Amino acid sequence: MEIKNYSSSTTGFILLGLSSNPQLQKPLFAIFLIMYLVIVVGNILIILAIHCDSQLHTPMYFFLSNLSFMDICFTTVIMPKMLVNLLSETKTISYVGCLVQMYFFMAFGNTDSYLLASMAIDRLVAICNPFHYNVIMNPLRCLLLLLGSCIISHLHSLLRVLLMSHQSFCASHVIKHFFCDTQPVLKLSCSDTSSSQIVVMTETLAVIATPFLCILFSYLQIIISVLRIPSAAGKRKAFSTCGSHLTVVILFYGSISYVYFRPLSMYSVVKDRVATVMYTMVTPMLNPFIYSLRNKDMKRGLGKLSDRFHT
Repeated sequence: MEIKNYSSSTTGFILLGLSSNPQLQKPLFAIFLIMYLVIVVGNILIILAIHCDSQLHTPMYFFLSNLSFMDICFTTVIMPKMLVNLLSETKTISYVGCLVQMYFFMAFGNTDSYLLASMAIDRLVAICNPFHYNVIMNPLRCLLLLLGSCIISHLHSLLRVLLMSHQSFCASHVIKHFFCDTQPVLKLSCSDTSSSQIVVMTETLAVIATPFLCILFSYLQIIISVLRIPSAAGKRKAFSTCGSHLTVVILFYGSISYVYFRPLSMYSVVKDRVATVMYTMVTPMLNPFIYSLRNKDMKRGLGKLSDRFHT
């Protein structure tokens, strides 16, 4: 990757953070440290529960365990640096460090969205074609879906970072955000960003909209199939298997679409920070609770995991 010798590439950037108020730094540190610990511990428990319970060795929980792992990686890319900056006066990040953070943030975040799409496909097959479920969702196909999710996401991140590496940053190097994201970094560029914005918007639309449309199509098919079930109990059972996943999808895509599907001119510092906190921290923190509290199989798995710790 070509790193150009502009002021930003030699001095790096300053991350403004969530707030510049000195009195809020320590309270924010405490809040986000607790959130980060909940994210890591909660998702590790989900992974361990699935690993330890053989009854959870199914495609649905294979994707869920990988989603939990990606959530840990996703938040770890940005939260430790943000926590350090909350207690630091300098709040700097190097130019290369900024690009690296941007790369992995997008790679893990997009893998999350593709895994959510894979889980929607899994629920579609389970409800609409239950007799062929084990044949269609075989281990090899599940592995290919996972690998495809990772490869597409990393290629997307590579393209975006290569694009950003060709921008020049001549004056201000203060990023009005708590991590290196595309929009706030592009705002600092003194290059003509119009072509970059078009590429970013088009490519982001393709990469993010593809799994979203897949989820939308899957749930439309699921709803049509469920409505054909004659008994009310059967309908409730079918919908209950999708409730947790649908809740996560709404939280994730609701905030992510607000941040990325707008022109750079409409970028709002405060509103975008709040929306970004939603999908980078709140959603990964709530995922373990959503999937465990509304899922009898996960409750059983967590119970077995607890019994192992106590023996």
